[in-house]
Amino acid sequence: MVRQRPLNGKKTALLLTGGGARAAYQVGVLKAIAQHYPRTSPAPFDIISGTSAGAINAAGIACYASCFHLGVKKIESVWRHFHTNQVYYSDYPRVFWHLMQNVFGAFQADYANKKPVSVFDNKPLKQLLGRILDLQRIDRNIMGGYLSSFSVTSSCYNNGDSITFFQSDHADEWRRAKRCGQRTLLGVHHLMASAAIPIIFPSVRIHQQYFGDGSVNQLAPLSAPIHLGADKILIIGVEDPRKEENSRRSLHHPDLATVAGHLLDTIFTDTLNSDLERMHRVNKTVETLHANNIETELKPVQSLLINPSQNFNLLASEYYLCLPLAVRTLLRGLGIRQHSESSLASYLLFEQKYTRRLIELGVADGCRQMDQIVQFLAAEGE
Repeated sequence: MVRQRPLNGKKTALLLTGGGARAAYQVGVLKAIAQHYPRTSPAPFDIISGTSAGAINAAGIACYASCFHLGVKKIESVWRHFHTNQVYYSDYPRVFWHLMQNVFGAFQADYANKKPVSVFDNKPLKQLLGRILDLQRIDRNIMGGYLSSFSVTSSCYNNGDSITFFQSDHADEWRRAKRCGQRTLLGVHHLMASAAIPIIFPSVRIHQQYFGDGSVNQLAPLSAPIHLGADKILIIGVEDPRKEENSRRSLHHPDLATVAGHLLDTIFTDTLNSDLERMHRVNKTVETLHANNIETELKPVQSLLINPSQNFNLLASEYYLCLPLAVRTLLRGLGIRQHSESSLASYLLFEQKYTRRLIELGVADGCRQMDQIVQFLAAEGE
């Protein structure tokens, strides 16, 4: 069953943002949406874009764009059975050997040219993605009409640009200030680059440049789906719902762990909110121009943002002891314990008890907002 595109040619995009282990929440929301469609139905998205861990989820859906249920089932199976050692080495010998290599290697003049520096070694994730994702299916889905475009965004350490790598049946490459879109055949290395959280995971070399997490320097997260032709964007985020409340609390002097968690929160959430505000202003401008019969190349873009209803940091503290001992020892050195205020653990807790809880939360939030989601995804005239 090929997805029937709206007669008016309008395209719907799915945008999955970053957030390490928090991305399990996105799987739950997608599962709730999939339950609304027939089992053999194609994905209800023309464009699928992802950043960081969201890029991995996006790739799973894009690979199975011809059967939405199957795509969600595939990525849910991975997240429901996750263990930290499937993402990065978490046993004592390899964790501390990796750290010692970084420490002693820093005194070697050419070490940085030989091996990227990071806290953890995420080779297991590369092996996992190679086993579970047949990325060649994406091109076949585009050719078969199940998908219009798929994109993954990463940050280039060489020049600070936000680079969107994409496959598409129509879109041209683009260049704007500090961001661009490059047409390419996407591979596992693009996903690894997009999900390489700074300092935590090593950078990834693509051609002659080095790339890290796509949320870094991503000043316009909505740029990719808009350039690929989106008229509507469904965004599944991972922002802490108590962020504003927390900002009003009187905190003691922040320790290293709190600062590190704050930096990650800023990387993964703040630019999305700013970009949404900017898009809403553009929509109002377009509306005013149309009302005055003034032609413009700008077009209004609708958006719907789904964010978690519960605090990920509090949930992570409940499952903190599920982390491997070596990881907890390392986090303790940064001042992070079970009930610390830092959000760092919520990004690194790739353990099934925690990820299953996030999936369940995503399903609940998705079902709670299903009427709004269905109305948003419906083609005009349905």
